[in-house]
Amino acid sequence: MRTVVKGKNIDVSEADRRHAEDKMRRLERLLDERSEALVELSLERHRSAEASHIVEVTLVVDGKLLRGEAGAATFRTAVDQVIDKLERQAVDLKERPRERERDADRRTRSDADDTSGSAEEAPRRVRIVKTKRFAIEPMFEEDAVGAMEELGHSFFIFVNAENERLAVLYRRTDGDYGLIEPTVGGLYTTDRGAAGDGGRHLRTTRG
Repeated sequence: MRTVVKGKNIDVSEADRRHAEDKMRRLERLLDERSEALVELSLERHRSAEASHIVEVTLVVDGKLLRGEAGAATFRTAVDQVIDKLERQAVDLKERPRERERDADRRTRSDADDTSGSAEEAPRRVRIVKTKRFAIEPMFEEDAVGAMEELGHSFFIFVNAENERLAVLYRRTDGDYGLIEPTVGGLYTTDRGAAGDGGRHLRTTRG
């Protein structure tokens, strides 16, 4: 795994750099040599002293984005905290394909055992059974990709910070992302790539 440690408007001490690189090696057992990591250290003096040292880590694993952030009284403590977060995310990322395979097996067995679908039975009427409301904050497309990966969802609704429009980010079957930007009147924005599905095609960065 290739790791880059840099500072945002600050000079990173050699001790903090070595500490970050050493801690990142904890993740190597979960990743491979194609993985890349960016560790950014910054100091936000307007925050309390206990959270003024900020460490942000961005990982690209098999073309998927993992992000984590932590604030503490020292860079070393913040590094320790963010590595703990990313380790949990990396484990979830590795376990997710296995869980999908197990779910598919369970559905297959359930369909084989289900004898209630007779021709005489009336079709089930589909209805809305739950409504969720949540606050949406403007963010850029790459931040939306990171947030969706962190949540483990197949789609993500956000307000695009570039144009302040509502957008829906979703994962395509080819592993890339699509972006739907609805407008009043039923029209959609032009296709960025060759998606052909009424949305823009976002291509992921692969190692």
